[in-house]
Amino acid sequence: MTTYLVTGCAGFIANEVAAQLIESGAKVVGIDNVNDYYDVRLKEHRLERLQSHDADRFEFVRGDIENQETLAELFEKHSFDGVLNLAARAGVRYSMENPHVYMTTNAMGSLNLLDQMQRHGVKKYVLASTSSLYAGQPMPFVETLPVNTPISPYAASKKAAEAMAFAYHHLYDIDVTICRYFTVYGPAGRPDMCIFRFIKWIDEGTPIELFGDGEQSRDFTYVSDIASGTIAALKPVGYEIVNLGGGGTPVSLNTIIEMLEQRLGKKAKVEHKTFHKADIKTTSADITKARERLGWTPKVDLEEGIDASVAWYREHQPWSSELLLP
Repeated sequence: MTTYLVTGCAGFIANEVAAQLIESGAKVVGIDNVNDYYDVRLKEHRLERLQSHDADRFEFVRGDIENQETLAELFEKHSFDGVLNLAARAGVRYSMENPHVYMTTNAMGSLNLLDQMQRHGVKKYVLASTSSLYAGQPMPFVETLPVNTPISPYAASKKAAEAMAFAYHHLYDIDVTICRYFTVYGPAGRPDMCIFRFIKWIDEGTPIELFGDGEQSRDFTYVSDIASGTIAALKPVGYEIVNLGGGGTPVSLNTIIEMLEQRLGKKAKVEHKTFHKADIKTTSADITKARERLGWTPKVDLEEGIDASVAWYREHQPWSSELLLP
């Protein structure tokens, strides 16, 4: 049985990655510190899904990738066929309030994993990175664009992780795939991201906090598609950076609000705020490399994905509507 280490397994994307790996027949060792950046009840809800599997298919470690001793024990105990590092401090705005934890988790945590990999001969590393690195570049964003001017501590910390992964590839022949994600959404999504927040606010009649005029747009990508692309990235590539995005036309936040209004049967109240200088106006992914190198294309369209997101919120009420937003 192949065994993979999946970091951040109580998180939105890593939880789906772990579930898909288990369903494919692999064993997953998941690590997560279950921090309180957002409501821990949602993270525990996701963990229950994985812990429903037998112990020989899923093992959970409540720990932190910043802790070198914890990782050393894990790598001593298991012989990993690959490491999928999705543990991260996420969010552009919060990274301006607490930049140090972004660097220690996203950059140093990644280094700690790479160090254990080279010590124990683990040869495959998949790193979750971000489309936020493309700020100011021409669209659609292609992986060969220079991304040397990150405009938030979050993006800078991810750039640092990418650079260190290349160094370990060069020095120790670790096979590295870096996945740059584009605005991931879906059931049990992060409550600091727009779709979860908009559903909650529209449903309860709370004014939506909308930064700018709402015409900023994103290349929304459904969580199961992102997870399948991340797993496809386990194939040997040498060292590659690969965009995982919807690959279609970017959709504005105003359009998302209209779609949610239709499904919830309620009219949104909108409170406009100043557009944030660390935000990107529009994102659009060129996913040619993902298709050609990984054989991956997204399957779930936006209509279907929004339906599933609203359905999850309704199915898990009342507690889903009681979750605290960061």
